[in-house]
Order: sequence, then C-alpha cells, then structure tokens
Amino acid sequence: MAAFVFSTSAFAITGELDLTGSLVGGICVGIFIIAYLLVMGEEKLHMRKSKPVLVAAGIIWGLIGWVYVNAGLPDAAEEAFSETLLEYTELMLFLLVAMTYINAMEERRVFDALRAWIVKKGFSYRSLFWITGLLAFVISPVADNLTTALLMCAVVTKVAEGDKKFINLCAINIVIAANAGGAFSPFGDITTLMVWQAGIVEFHEFFELFVPSLVNYLIPAIAMSFFIQNRQPDALREEVELKRGAFRIIGLFLLTVATAVACHIFLHLPPVLGMMTGLGYLQFFGYYLRRSLPRSLARKRTRYLQRGDQKKLERLGSVVPFDVFSRVARSEWDTLLFFYGVVMCVGGLGFLGYLASLSDLLYTQWDATWANVILGLVSAVVDNIPVMFAVLTMQPDMSHGHWLLITLTAGVGGSLLSIGSAAGVALMGQARGYYTFMGHLKWAPVILLGYIASVLMHLWLNAASFTLSG
Repeated sequence: MAAFVFSTSAFAITGELDLTGSLVGGICVGIFIIAYLLVMGEEKLHMRKSKPVLVAAGIIWGLIGWVYVNAGLPDAAEEAFSETLLEYTELMLFLLVAMTYINAMEERRVFDALRAWIVKKGFSYRSLFWITGLLAFVISPVADNLTTALLMCAVVTKVAEGDKKFINLCAINIVIAANAGGAFSPFGDITTLMVWQAGIVEFHEFFELFVPSLVNYLIPAIAMSFFIQNRQPDALREEVELKRGAFRIIGLFLLTVATAVACHIFLHLPPVLGMMTGLGYLQFFGYYLRRSLPRSLARKRTRYLQRGDQKKLERLGSVVPFDVFSRVARSEWDTLLFFYGVVMCVGGLGFLGYLASLSDLLYTQWDATWANVILGLVSAVVDNIPVMFAVLTMQPDMSHGHWLLITLTAGVGGSLLSIGSAAGVALMGQARGYYTFMGHLKWAPVILLGYIASVLMHLWLNAASFTLSG
C-alpha cells in the first residue's frame, strides 16, 4: 500500500470483486445518476450542488463496505476509501490555499481597482468586448476561471447596464475566454490541477496547449464581435483605493506558486506542500499587517487632517484588521464539498469495476483521440470534474499528446453550454435575465467550431507528442 500512496499517479483503484453485474452495483450507479440529476437542476431547485453528491458518496461506500465485509475482505474497502480520500485531500488543500489568496486580494480591493480602471476609461462597446475577453483569457490561468469570469462580468454589467444583447454576448465571450485560459495552466481549472498533481503532465508542458486554447477563444470571439454595435457608453467615475499590502499579497501569491512548482519539479514532492507553505507566508504577513495597523492609521489620520479630507477620515473608523482565517472561511466551500462528493462517488464506481469496463470501451475498442474529443463534449452536460477524475482513475495507456488532448477538451468543452462550466453557471446568477441558457445556446455552433479548431490545432502543432508512450 505504501508504494500506492506515495505514487504521483495513484488514481487507479479497482476492487478484488467485480460488482458491475450485481444488484449492489446497479443501485450505486442509479444513486450516482439521481445525485447528478439533482446537481444539474441546481438553478431550478435552489439546492447547493454539494448536498446530493455528499449523500450519494456515503451510500455508495456504505454499500461497498457491506459487500466486502460479507465477503470476508473488510480491509480492502477501507484501504481503497483511504487512498481515494488521500487524493482528494491533496487537491482540496491546494485549492483552499489558492482560494484564500484570491479572497485576500479581493479583500485588499485588487479586483475592484482593476474593474474601476476599466470602467472609467470609457472604452467603446467593441473595445470593452475584446478587453474583458482578453483579460479573462490572461487572468484565468492564475486566478482560476470562475473568479476571473465573475470579475469581468461585473465590469460589463456596470458599464452597459440594461443592454441585454451586449451583456449576453460579453458574458458568452467571457465564459469561453476564461475556460480556454484555464486549460493551459495547472492553476486555471480544477481538472488541470488534477492532471498536474497526478504527475501526468509537467508544469511547463501545459503551455503546449496555449495556441490551441487561444484558437478556441478567438474563433467564436471574432464571429460575435461583428454583431456588436460600436457605441460609446458614458464614462463612469469610480475611485478605488487599494488597501495596505495589496501588492505584497500579489507578490506572496506568486512566490507561493513558485514554491509549489519547485517542490514538484526539484524535490519530487506533492505541490500541495509548497501551497501550504505559501499559506504560512500569508499568515506571517497578516500578523505584520495587524501589528502595524495602529501606526498606519495614525499616519493616515495626520495626513487626512492636514488635507481636511473628512470623507477619508470617516472611512478610517471602519477599517477592520486583516484576518487570514476570515479569508479561509470565505472560500467556495460548496465547490470543495462538491469536489469531495464527486471524487468519492467516482472512486467508488471505479472500485466496483465500472471504470475498468468504461476504459475498455473508450480506449481499447475506440480510438483514444475520438474518445477524448467525445468526453470533452460530454463535459458540456456533465461537469468536467467527474469526467477528468474518471479518466485519471481509468489510467488508460495513452501517449503524452492524448493526455494533453483530454486536458484541453475537458477544459474548453464546457463552453458549449451555459451550464457546462462553473464560470457559466456563476454568470447566469450574476447577470440574471441578461445571460441565459438559450442566449448562450444560439452561439453553440460557433463555439463548437472553435472547439473543433482547437483540437485540430493541437493534433497538428503537437503531433510529435502523440508518437511517444504515455
């Protein structure tokens, strides 16, 4: 078991008993399908997506444990559960640190300042369309696609308030750009992080997907840009003052990323070690901010009194000391718990033997290229997290090029539908009434064209990697 636990690609767990034809196996599949239907109906049901998969994971592993205890193999199910939980824990802690830093930057008003700068420039609608799209593509590899999409959508809805057609087009463009940008970076999406943590694709190798990802974004963006009236909105004045330490927190986040990459590349240790060390950086800096706050407030009070700036003096009275753990509390816990439920459900189905059968169908009876392209399309309906975790659990014998291909398709396939990615679902809530499922669906043929073009670009540009063993 030790060899399994410390393997960098320890996803494949298949039980000693093949339960794919059993009543228990059928019940487990049915439970997972019901849970996922409830997840897909999140917007209509107003029920957080983590609830059904958490319950489903508990029932599935409970049934597995019951079968294995009756078969006289109680340790096998326990070890399999522990191994699956270890994989989740590494990814969860990694994501938790990244989310904490993003929340810290948000609290220091970094994103507000960026939004205010864009808003007050008074760009034309067409310029705003391209600026928000390109920024989404550039920021999402570092700040993750969900956070980036929310930021850029806030800019659009503020500048073009009430213009339904323009906001819808921009929202679609932002979703595509954020998903495409997240596909060529380990930090851009949970699926790319999973592939990196598994040791299948090295950090620098993700950038081989840069051009295919760019093509995936540009083709639908160019098509949509012709349908934008090049009007000039009124420039809006919004003054945003960065809080103390904002740029230093950005620097610490970049240092944290560098530490995680160094741990993985040079020390051959899990990247989560570097991320948790980076959380320590933030805690030390938070301690410094709290201890130095009285001196900072006294200096600012003196300066504002000399200027006679009453508004800023009043604002000083509402300053709250920086608290790292309040930032941790604001992390997307529903996403993290949903991630746990999905990983444990898929791990349980894999232990029952279903993923081995699916792997044989997709990667033995079919060609790996077609299998990966179709799985990318499936991720537009079923979230890309279970799709990617299922592929990693199957561990099919694929070339390096094919592993990059499934990384690309799982990342950008969700752009085909508004419900196909976390970014799309979030923007339907943020721009409710402006960005809709049907509004996005109208552009699905153009988005599909971008999807096909990105796949062909990868097959052509990185052709040599398909001849290497996986």
